Formats: sequence, C-alpha cells, structure tokens
Amino acid sequence: MIEDLFQFLRFPSISADSKYRPEVDACAGWLTDRLHKIGLEARKIPTAGQPVVLAKSRRDPAKRTVLIYGHYDVQPVDPLDLWKTPPFEPNVRDEKIFARGATDNKGQIMAHILGVEETLKEKRELPVNVIFLIEGEEEIGSPSLEEFLKTYANELAADIIAISDTSMIAPGTPTFAYATRGILCLEIRLRGPAADLHSGLFGGSVANPATVLSELIAQLHDADGRVAIPGFYDRVKPIESWERELWAALPYDDRRWLATTGAPALAGEAGFNTLERVWARPTAEVNGIGGGYQGEGPKTIIPSRAFAKLSFRLVPDQEPTELRTIITKYLTKLCPHSLELEVLYQEQGKPYLVNPDSKFGEKAQRALKRTFQKPIAFVREGGSLPIIQSFKDVLGLDSLLLGLALPDCNAHSPNENFPIENFAAGIRLNRNLLEEIGAAA
Repeated sequence: MIEDLFQFLRFPSISADSKYRPEVDACAGWLTDRLHKIGLEARKIPTAGQPVVLAKSRRDPAKRTVLIYGHYDVQPVDPLDLWKTPPFEPNVRDEKIFARGATDNKGQIMAHILGVEETLKEKRELPVNVIFLIEGEEEIGSPSLEEFLKTYANELAADIIAISDTSMIAPGTPTFAYATRGILCLEIRLRGPAADLHSGLFGGSVANPATVLSELIAQLHDADGRVAIPGFYDRVKPIESWERELWAALPYDDRRWLATTGAPALAGEAGFNTLERVWARPTAEVNGIGGGYQGEGPKTIIPSRAFAKLSFRLVPDQEPTELRTIITKYLTKLCPHSLELEVLYQEQGKPYLVNPDSKFGEKAQRALKRTFQKPIAFVREGGSLPIIQSFKDVLGLDSLLLGLALPDCNAHSPNENFPIENFAAGIRLNRNLLEEIGAAA
C-alpha cells in the first residue's frame, strides 16, 4: 500500500507552474489506471485546464451513493534548499512519509482508494455506490471544476460528499470539520519609471515603487492586527457561544502550536485566541514581495516596478467577488498618482459552513468513533477548499470533512509529511464510513 502511494507521490504534478503540465497529465493517467485496476469504471476527462479523473462503481439503485472528492495536484516545492530529501523522491523517516503531496492530498485520497479496494477484495461489493472525483487544479483554486460539475451533474448525482483534505486537531484525535475558510488571492503591481533609474541622479524626483508598495502593505492592518480595509468585516458571521465551549475543551495548547511554527511568538488580531483567529476570523497575508535589485552587494537604483502577492482568508458569510471591489477601491485610494497601480485577481473560493449533526453527519461521527476509539473534536478548518460551496450550489450536496492531516505535516512547506499511522487510519475510516452510510436509517 505504501508503494502505491510512493508511485503517486513521484509525479511532480504542480498545477501552478505550466512547465509541469505534462507531469500533471501523466499523474492523472496513472491515477485513472489505478482506479480501473480496483474494479471501477474510470476515465480521464479533459477540461479547460487540467484533467479530472472520474471513477464509479457499478450502480445499484437500492443503495445510497457517496461522492469522494480529492485532488492529485500539489504545491510548488520552493524553497528547495530547505528540503532534507528531494520532494518527489518519497521516503520514510520516524514513521512518516516525506514528499510533496504526502498529506495534501495524495496520501489522504489514496487512503480512500485503498479502502474501497480492500472492501471489494474481501466482500466483492460495496455497501454504497461510490463515485471518485479527483481534480488537478485544487491548488490554483479549481478554476475548471464548477463548469465540470454543471456539465456532468447527472453522472455526479449522489447523497453526500466525503472529503479528507483537512486537519486533525491532534494525533489520534478524530476530527470533524464543519466549516472552512474561503480564499481570495491577488497580485499588486506598481509601475513607476520606464526603466530602473540612477538613485543619485533621479532620487527625490520620482516615486519609488518599492517604497510605495511597502506603504500600501503597511496599511493593510491596524495596530490591533485587524484588517484595515473599510467594509472588510461587514458580513463576518460571529462565533457562536457553543463553538467557543467546544473549542475550549479540545486537546490544544498555544505552546505546542508555537513549537510547530518555529516562530518566536504567536501574534494576531487582538481580542481573539489562536483557534478563533485561525478558524473563524478573516485574514490578509503577504505571500511574496519583490522589486528592484536582489543580487549581492549594492546597486543604487530606483526600481521601475514592484509587486506583492496577497491572499485573504474569508469566513462565513463573506463573499470573495464582493471583496474584490472593496479591496481594489482601498488600494487605489492609497496609491499616489505618481505611480500606476494594477491589481490582478487570481484564485478565489467561498467559505463553507454545515451542520455537523445532520443525518449523514451523525453517520460520519459513528465512523470516526469506530476508527479512532476516542471522542470527536468538532472544529472549523483554517484552510480553504474552494470547490465545496460549488458542490452545494451546483449539485445540492453537503460535504463531510474528515481530515487526516496533522498540524506539523508541513503542507505547502518544505518537508511535507504524512504519518503511516494516519494513512492506515484513513483506509479504515473509508471502510467504516461507507458501511455507516450504507446502513439503513
């Protein structure tokens, strides 16, 4: 089973970088063959971007149908020099599998695939009808998937969606995520002179794009860590009292969280604790910044251009499309007329919130208890799954978010890893989940 995952992990299926497009396509082909091998009808379906892998068991109209969603694309590996071993040469250290995509999301979706395979080998049938929908663009915001859902809606008819692409609050603690944050990504570009200028000859006579960019970024937050953009919080859904009570009882402490980050101290919006900031409050982050000379030694110039990449994590009931206008208006107002400002919008996705005590939510809770033999932690997820609200809008389906990632898995970072224990638990969870959903009542 680990060798199956290793084969999957060896594909550098980086969707954000066009030079890896052949590897992304090859990964989709391998995955299609692997799903066909376990006895499913599997196809690699082209989209405007990367292909979607769609696989289905033989349909029995008397059974419920579970759609299992995941993604085979991965994040870029930079900075490469911080990896202890090559990111696409998976290896095991300390009972963990290290590779890009080990947790996000190849390890988690492979656990579901192997769970279905085990059940078919042992029982020759599944307790439910199963549909696998595995895409190759999740890491860039799933731009092609909503149209795919509309086109193939009849084939995707199901009762519930199961997703393992979220986190566990602590090792061995079954975790049910009932909300995710949305996301809005953009790039700010400032243009000044037509080319870099001598800072002695021209300094003081033209605006410096790098300086102004720094000023814009500095005005994204106020002194209390709140996003300073007017209207940004207008739609934010308050944290419920029952949520605070549940979160206070979780196996969590700030010291362990801080140790995972390697930062000197925790920080964030005043008036909220760490879990509240990460799960239920929106944020604005600088993901990258550049402009001017970056080499060794001095080069006395006024750069002609500067840029910054930003991401905003959103919470219920914020609307990313509405916020695009609000953010652009704020940045435009701050930018002096001596520079040209361009705002490029990229990935976006809505936040998601569901009732964990629905009929299928209760079945998922029973599956988690059977798998881990411990009380369940009910959490919101700080990360984003941009397509989940589209599942609701287009297919009318809720999603069960049953994560297997640990806080120190280094998703999106060097040395990404997935504990073998969690991989095995994911296989058991799949089998228990399908049995519970397939049971009467």
